[in-house]
Amino acid sequence: MALVRLEPKRDASSDLYYLEIFHPADAPQPFVTTEPRYQSAAAAENDVIAIIASRTSRPLPDKGK
Repeated sequence: MALVRLEPKRDASSDLYYLEIFHPADAPQPFVTTEPRYQSAAAAENDVIAIIASRTSRPLPDKGK
């Protein structure tokens, strides 16, 4: 079951792509909308996936030190 849904959209005024991110995946309205800054829909999707992957792979800070 998908937790989020990514929908790339093209901004007509700039001809750039942005993403609408839905959470939960079946939500009727996006949780977050990015700025239109991508040259393609694939670039927008890949960037968001890379951001999520980099944030989730970081070790948590040791609060005992």
